[in-house]
Amino acid sequence: MSSSANLQVNPMRSLVLFLITALVAPAQQAPLPGALPAPKAAVQQPGTPAQPAPGPSATSQPPAGAGAEARMNFAVHDASAPWVGSGAWMRRVFAPGDTRVTIQPPVRLKDYVVDGKLVLSLKNYLDLVLANNTDIAIQRLSIEVPKNAIQRAFAIFDPLLTSNFNATRSNQPAINQLQGAQVVSQLNQPLNTRFQQLLPTSTTVFTQLNWSKLSTNDQFALFNPAYTTTWQLGFTQPLWRGRGAYITKIPITIARVQRRQQEFSVRDSVLRLLVTAEQAYWDVISARENLKVNMEALKLAEAALERTNREIELGATSELERFQPEQNAATARINVTRTEFQLRQFEDALRRQIGADLDPDVRDLPIVLTEDVTRPPDPEQYDREKLVRIALDNRPDLKAQRTALDVNDLQIQNALNSIKPVLNLNGSYQTFGRGGPGFSRLSGTPVFVPGGPIDAWTMMFGFNYNTYQFGLQLQLPLRDRSAAANLADAVVNKKLAALRERSLEQQIRQEVLNAITNVESSREGVRLAQIAVDYAQKRVEADQKRYDLGVINIFFLLSAQNDLANAQSNLVNQTVNYKRNLLILQQRLGTLLEDRGIVLD
Repeated sequence: MSSSANLQVNPMRSLVLFLITALVAPAQQAPLPGALPAPKAAVQQPGTPAQPAPGPSATSQPPAGAGAEARMNFAVHDASAPWVGSGAWMRRVFAPGDTRVTIQPPVRLKDYVVDGKLVLSLKNYLDLVLANNTDIAIQRLSIEVPKNAIQRAFAIFDPLLTSNFNATRSNQPAINQLQGAQVVSQLNQPLNTRFQQLLPTSTTVFTQLNWSKLSTNDQFALFNPAYTTTWQLGFTQPLWRGRGAYITKIPITIARVQRRQQEFSVRDSVLRLLVTAEQAYWDVISARENLKVNMEALKLAEAALERTNREIELGATSELERFQPEQNAATARINVTRTEFQLRQFEDALRRQIGADLDPDVRDLPIVLTEDVTRPPDPEQYDREKLVRIALDNRPDLKAQRTALDVNDLQIQNALNSIKPVLNLNGSYQTFGRGGPGFSRLSGTPVFVPGGPIDAWTMMFGFNYNTYQFGLQLQLPLRDRSAAANLADAVVNKKLAALRERSLEQQIRQEVLNAITNVESSREGVRLAQIAVDYAQKRVEADQKRYDLGVINIFFLLSAQNDLANAQSNLVNQTVNYKRNLLILQQRLGTLLEDRGIVLD
């Protein structure tokens, strides 16, 4: 081969090597430097607090509301799926898949069984709730759907291999003398294989290999059978719509942001479920303490009735004095019975929260709750504005709403891209080869020349018979109403999201202020209820002495005892109500998990 031929072949080989590298390496390609547009100045959304500038210690996960561009820099091989031919792929395709769903039974319940009783502190109870509560398990599992959406979004970078083979036998009568036979019989066997992949740079590259074998009874055929091979390499690069890594990765980025949004939503749902579970704990304690108060009141009522009966037997008082003590004792028994059944209902609700109703060995065990309710409330004075700021920084529902703005930004970018005309640059290179056994007629007498398919491959890889193609494709809609409407919808959705964020911030402020007021009110209620109990106790002691001296009759003593029972019951209710209001405040601030020492996986 001459030197000029070498000059033609070397650039061609360089192009071939470049395209082969692009086809083989995209799965390991890192983000290209400078592929992202320059960061824009952050636009303050209505109702959105200013975000602090990221420092050197910023984590790889951008904070909510940090903007969509901060989430664009990632490699395209994050998602995992088995490659064709791997062991995992073979098992998935050919082995029967196990689609059975297994639900784990409740765990660790028997760890808290002491002397035939289920003994639970508040911390142990919440641990069991997180481990066994079915509603929390549902929320945790829901995060898998947006995870799968991320992998689905990566599918645009999945390489595609297509191949087809045909065998066609034909017999046709000749229609001219140059066909070389009266009846032309042909067997055509083409094989086509094409590999195509989208690169992170928005370039679509492909390679295609065509091989065919043609057998015929045409006596003028140069090769029989004739083997032909062509190898084509090409690309399509968007120059306007869909150009660049930023636009190409938008579906993946949206899926990532939506997963982050779902994580915040799940965290908010878990917070609410924990509030419900802890309220069930305090319901049991409230019913238990009220039962103690009612049983003590019943003892006093029965003692007063017994004393009245003794006085009637001794003739110290009239028979008519019996009815009031009898009524008080009956009322006390009713209160005890009602509280017992109420306590049973609350215990059943608590068992469901920890999954004890699913374990036949534990579901009927008595429950002992060890949390102390006699400790006086914390006299701390709350800084309302400080707590509002804490809530605005920590509430997961607000973080989810702020993350929705990132999704809206990406959707607007996608809509802006869709209104651009389509202008694509495409190019391809093709090399050709042929071969096979045949006859040489240059000397007049046909001379058989041996050959085979290797001749076609050798000629093709010699790169001597080449075809080059470059072109531009322009698609210019004269009027695109659909794209304009999609862009308008994206802008409206962003404004709606911003208004919803502001509305949620207002709601959070109101909820925090109301929760603080309720805590302060219930704290004052506990203090006043304790004073009322002290005075009611002193009144009972005083009326007991006056009754023993005969200064007052039994009616006044019974009235004092009833007032003491009511005061004690009110103290229990006020104390438990304070615990509940404090719980609600922690939930409104978004700090409940940290305050309870809970870490979600």
